[in-house]
Amino acid sequence: MEGQIIKIIKEQYYILTKEILIICSLRGILRKDNLYPVVGDYVIINEKDKTIEKILPRTNIFKRPKVANINQAFIVTSLINPKFSPNLLDKLLVNMYINNVKPIICLTKKDLIKDNNLDNIINYYSNIYTVIYNTEVDKILKLIKGNVSVFTGQSGVGKSTLLNKLNPNLNLKVGEVDNNYGRGHHTTREVSLFIINNGKVLDTPGFSAYDLDDVDNKIIKDAFIEFKNYPCTYKDCTHTNEKECNVKKNVLNNNILKSRYENYLSFINNKNK
Repeated sequence: MEGQIIKIIKEQYYILTKEILIICSLRGILRKDNLYPVVGDYVIINEKDKTIEKILPRTNIFKRPKVANINQAFIVTSLINPKFSPNLLDKLLVNMYINNVKPIICLTKKDLIKDNNLDNIINYYSNIYTVIYNTEVDKILKLIKGNVSVFTGQSGVGKSTLLNKLNPNLNLKVGEVDNNYGRGHHTTREVSLFIINNGKVLDTPGFSAYDLDDVDNKIIKDAFIEFKNYPCTYKDCTHTNEKECNVKKNVLNNNILKSRYENYLSFINNKNK
């Protein structure tokens, strides 16, 4: 029988099949081969013995925290408290590109902004990605349906609050932002998969950064998908020191968001140090 792992607690694997939820242990031979499944994995189970017999091939896997087979990501991003971070947002967008996951930028705390000087930045991202607000609950529910989604982003941006709006029965613990540091406290202690509106949703612990050290510079460049709208004379242009770089020209002409370009440079330069 095939199923998907929705939760792991003390080496007990909660597996959702088409018919039932079964709690299984891991077969000894998998332990011997150091093959440990993660939340989101599709597995073959022995229903009689209640053991996992095989881990099926993954479409992707994330390292922090470990989840697999995600096809859509809601990048929950606060406009204030914690402060909007284009660098973190772009890191997450690059990571989703690498893992072939569709990103959806979900903005929170719009009501706390008195004079929104972020309109130009939001409009820029809206021309490239799907951008929604956390108040658009019906739209979020439609996007969730039929997908395996992850809600990710910096701690304190409102992921648990949003999930509680989508399904009040979850009753996830909500934390507050530390006013001294502008960061949220981690409130989600385990990785779990929930069923919401006929879709599967993973709520993950908050985190602030992804390590791009092992990612090829060309892949990072390709992840900034709007750069392709401004082809350079040389196909292997790195958009750094080349004199005839069309991307750099369009940064100067404000066709490409300056912070996006600066983040691109920081990502590839940090790798080269």
